[in-house]
Amino acid sequence: MNPDVETIELSISESQKYIDKMESIFKLSKNKDFNAVIEKGYFEEEASRLVLLKADPSMQSESDQNMINKSIDSIGYFRQYLRSVIQMGRMMERSIEDDKRTREELLAEGA
Repeated sequence: MNPDVETIELSISESQKYIDKMESIFKLSKNKDFNAVIEKGYFEEEASRLVLLKADPSMQSESDQNMINKSIDSIGYFRQYLRSVIQMGRMMERSIEDDKRTREELLAEGA
């Protein structure tokens, strides 16, 4: 087999892993338990609780505020992670299309 075709096949295989992960997130987002625990419970309710906690007079020490800030940041980081997986999956979908076209061109040249 042509080494260029082998490289493209590997690229397609690797890209598919990102697409599979993206599709898993889509499946999770349709799950009522995921929505209750993560979307509603963590991204909304916990975020709101932490923001209110920042203003609580008993939570004004530097260590308490640092802990609250880290907790708020963690919510943002996790949400961003999910979004980046979806974005990468979308990019890999386009990459696979390009790789398949290139593979067909290479195979046609070699025929």
